[in-house]
Amino acid sequence: MNTLSPVQKADIAARHPQFFDRTSLRPYRAPLLVILAAAYVAFSFWFFAFGKVFSQADYSIAGTYLADWISYEVRPEIDMAADGTMKISYSRFDPLGEDPNPGWVETEKSVVTHQTGTATPTVSLSEPQTTPKSSISLMVPGAAMGSSAPKGPESPPQAPAATAPATVTEEVVTRARIAMSSNSSIEMTANKAVLTRGAETVVVPMGRSDIRIDAPLPDWASQRRPGEKIIASFGFAGWAEVTTNDVKVHKRFLGWANFLFDTRSPFFGKPYSEVASLIFGGPRIDPERSNLALAWNNILYNSEWQHLDVWTKLLQTIVMAFVGTLFASLVAFPLAFVAARNITRNGVANHVTKRSFDFLRSVDMLIWALFFTRGFGPGPLAGISAIFFTDTGTLGKLYSESLENIDEKQREGVRSVGASPIAVQRFGVLPQVLPVFASQALYFWESNTRSATIIGAVGAGGIGLKLWEAMRTNQDWENVGYMVLLILIVVFAFDAVSNAIRTRLMGRR
Repeated sequence: MNTLSPVQKADIAARHPQFFDRTSLRPYRAPLLVILAAAYVAFSFWFFAFGKVFSQADYSIAGTYLADWISYEVRPEIDMAADGTMKISYSRFDPLGEDPNPGWVETEKSVVTHQTGTATPTVSLSEPQTTPKSSISLMVPGAAMGSSAPKGPESPPQAPAATAPATVTEEVVTRARIAMSSNSSIEMTANKAVLTRGAETVVVPMGRSDIRIDAPLPDWASQRRPGEKIIASFGFAGWAEVTTNDVKVHKRFLGWANFLFDTRSPFFGKPYSEVASLIFGGPRIDPERSNLALAWNNILYNSEWQHLDVWTKLLQTIVMAFVGTLFASLVAFPLAFVAARNITRNGVANHVTKRSFDFLRSVDMLIWALFFTRGFGPGPLAGISAIFFTDTGTLGKLYSESLENIDEKQREGVRSVGASPIAVQRFGVLPQVLPVFASQALYFWESNTRSATIIGAVGAGGIGLKLWEAMRTNQDWENVGYMVLLILIVVFAFDAVSNAIRTRLMGRR
């Protein structure tokens, strides 16, 4: 096939300029790009159904979720018996301690007398059974424990001994009121619960097989299907779940409860002034150590916040990111010289090394963490290996590209004085790229501090696993907020330090 000569091409362009003049399309480039971008946005809006997603989203969940990070809950539960009496209980590890008696729970009590036993083994369903269940013996009546006497075939089975009726006088709760806020409350009287929020009130009958309410519920109360439980929301103050025989209250308070001392600490519940006076001048609480040592021990081993464990896991994350990034930098440094085409004049070596970098960085760090967790078991070694593999590929690529873009004049100048090949690289290449290498390594160290948190959630150790465990409970969101705050502080500090070091390495003030 014959090709046109430059003269022939110029002649054709002179006779048909409309086919060769590309400047005529320039006025339409900007409008065309705007039209294409608008079409893409419209297609994405339709394809992902953004309108439906935005309209059906429950934005109140986001507010409640964020409120859980900066608050804590007290969860009293009111159980109603068949006779209308009530029992108020709290969760096992309640923030208020072992014997909570908050002022926002008001009760009315009465002294009642009733029988707890009967002359027959039948149990009445109209009142609660307070006596312990009797165990049934399979031995022959009158036989001694461990006796080898044979059982007579004609021995009739004996009925359990009758329990003598007992009359008990006790104090029971007949009315309870929980103040959720200044204008919201939950009040329980005989066989009904009254939920109040502002000027609206919902009366829920209790003690039945299901919950049936004829009147429509307000917006702050919901019931999935008729007869099921009712969930009432009181805004930031909390929420409540009403069933046929109990009410579970979740009352929210701003702040982090028992952040320094848990309920088992002798300093629990005391004002800070009293704690300070006990630490620095009071009599010893524990004869074996000072009050200061006791207070510090109680803070570190706080069962609710687990400060020592959280700080240890955070330090583990920092070390994991540092070691993984350091090893990746040390391995990527010499390999980058092999991958750079202007340093190593070998196409096969260049190609193999670069493809190795592509393989290492093409698999995400989280996937590498899953592989190594399976291979090495949960722990920091899996996290260090995941960071090392991923960053070796990424840093190797960045280092090799920096080497390929160096100024060849400086290397030629060193070579012209008769320097050896090693000296050429040492004095002609390294001064140009070493600050860039160090800057990139510092940036990846800072970035891997965040990434190590994510890979820790899959079992690679560090604070990520601790964070994931707190999130899985779906209740300890204040602990999640605490750990996220620590991670942010570490990331901010590392960012400031790495920026300062990079600035000095690059020679800028």
